[in-house]
Amino acid sequence: MAERAFDAVVLAGGQARRLGGADKPGAPVAGRALVEWVADAVAAAGRLIVVGPPRAALPHAVAVREDPPGAGPVPALRAGLAEVRAPWLALLAADLPFLRAGHVAALLDAARGADGAVLLDDQGREQWLAGCWRTGALRAALAGYRRSSLFGLLGPLRPVPVRLAAGERPPWYDCDTPDALADAERLARGGM
Repeated sequence: MAERAFDAVVLAGGQARRLGGADKPGAPVAGRALVEWVADAVAAAGRLIVVGPPRAALPHAVAVREDPPGAGPVPALRAGLAEVRAPWLALLAADLPFLRAGHVAALLDAARGADGAVLLDDQGREQWLAGCWRTGALRAALAGYRRSSLFGLLGPLRPVPVRLAAGERPPWYDCDTPDALADAERLARGGM
């Protein structure tokens, strides 16, 4: 991996409708909150910026809110990006219990010479909340952007698609439903 300075923006302020409005980032997997697993994956970041309510488990994080809270990923990204100081940033969802530092390093390395890199799932779909981006390119793209689609914002930056070995605990696995959360717990207990 090429060494480079990066900050991390973790989106942790959604409404979690499919989880009945529960605090999804705070949901436990293997005894730790989902957002804590993601924070560990970006421990090398210069700054950890969590867009959502402050988290006692992450006292070193900069907590910011989108306006209005729960407005969606593009307003959340705007709020988080305002706190980024590094030339690169990792943009991540808060519900990725199997994302690890090596995955983030692979994304940063893949982004070299481009404006970003995005993780692909096992079906080849871009996971827009699992990527690394050149901060200046993202700021420029957001400057005139008025829509709400992350794909509409990030796709035109032509990120490098990154496929990573998945195993039983794929790095793109997110916990959007009670069943997904239960499966993550089962997978995590199976040999993490």
